[in-house]
Amino acid sequence: MMVLYTMMFGFSARQNQLRKKAKCRSNLQKMYVSLQIYANDSLGMFPVTTNGATSEAALDVLMPRYSADNSIFICPGSKDKKLTPGESLTNARISYAYYMGRRETDNNAVLLSDRQLNTNSKAVGELAFSDNGKKPANNHHKYGGSFLFCDGTMHPSTPALTIPLPLATNIILLNPKP
Repeated sequence: MMVLYTMMFGFSARQNQLRKKAKCRSNLQKMYVSLQIYANDSLGMFPVTTNGATSEAALDVLMPRYSADNSIFICPGSKDKKLTPGESLTNARISYAYYMGRRETDNNAVLLSDRQLNTNSKAVGELAFSDNGKKPANNHHKYGGSFLFCDGTMHPSTPALTIPLPLATNIILLNPKP
């Protein structure tokens, strides 16, 4: 009985992960609203931090002025620990990768995504997310992830990319803390 329950509702069950991916996309949309408000206050620039090595460092400026809800920074499909209300992102570990250096006018460019395998540019067909459910980049076990673009549109993805993810010289892909 326990085996059947685990297969249907466990961490790696496909339907369970699809539900969590929908909640994840909702989190990304909520973060987008905070980022838009920030960009409106910052001449169209999304957050940039000098010497930022992780997405937590760059996105911490959103708390609490642009978002009072830090739970949106934790993907429901990940095993990341929930944040304490009001906790600084620099003292925590979040679930999302951030493309630092983007402007709100970069419409066809990715701004946020689920945690990725690495911080390199990627071509169509390359892996962005885990294809076996193992770390890193396993927010949704082996079922891919989501990309949020600078214009607020979403793009779901399998582990292997259907879109290229180039990085310009002024863009740095920041993953969350390991």
